[in-house]
Amino acid sequence: MGPGGRWVRAAHTALSAALALGLLLHRTDLQKQEERGELLQPLIFVLLVLCSILLYFKVSLMDPGFVKPEDEVKEGEDKGQGVVIPQLPGDTKLRRCGYCLVKQPMRAKHCQQCQHCVRRYDHHCPWLENCVGERNHPLFIVYLSVQLVVLLWGGHVAWSGLYFEQSREWLQHNIFLLVSFLLILIFTIVVLLLLVSHLYLISCNTTTWEFMSHHRISYLRHSELENPFDQGIILNLWRFFCSRHLTAWENIYFHKNTEPV
Repeated sequence: MGPGGRWVRAAHTALSAALALGLLLHRTDLQKQEERGELLQPLIFVLLVLCSILLYFKVSLMDPGFVKPEDEVKEGEDKGQGVVIPQLPGDTKLRRCGYCLVKQPMRAKHCQQCQHCVRRYDHHCPWLENCVGERNHPLFIVYLSVQLVVLLWGGHVAWSGLYFEQSREWLQHNIFLLVSFLLILIFTIVVLLLLVSHLYLISCNTTTWEFMSHHRISYLRHSELENPFDQGIILNLWRFFCSRHLTAWENIYFHKNTEPV
């Protein structure tokens, strides 16, 4: 983890904690409930904020699906520490990455920031300082969902503490809640757009990279189908959220779908 990643993660944690603490300390619905001894909703709010921070670190720090050299994969499997590597058809040849020189499975891409090839590469997220790939993409969706709930609730709480009147004292007393509400509103729009767009792409079994660069990706340009990986919404969602194995996308691409789901 580089120094840039540490700063980004520290900034995310500090901003989340500051906003949550400020909403609890200012005259909002949550503080009124605390004063009345009704602690259930404030406690749930705090737990959701903590859950979103933990999910952020989990997605940010986990292996997104880095492609390992053949000798490292074999060594990991021998020690019982490797992931289950899908078997490919015998006549399938994998291209070798020009940067890290590993054999790239289909849908993998080399990330210049991470300096690794990533299975089912979606995008490199600057806010996570990590790639989103086959192994952490489902958890990324869970993180976005929890974060959206926290933001919507936080926006409602910030709005509940605002009372409007035209005076300088009003601005002094409400500046924190006003800035918090505007920040939360911006973050809510960003997270909502991200979540909706990713769910749409997942339902089609495509990635952000494939969607944006369809005309430049050889296996998509040469396919007879618009999307050779699309198996229908239900199976696409099931494979994405429920599959416990890495997928040999070559099998699906060449209509040799014997992959466990």
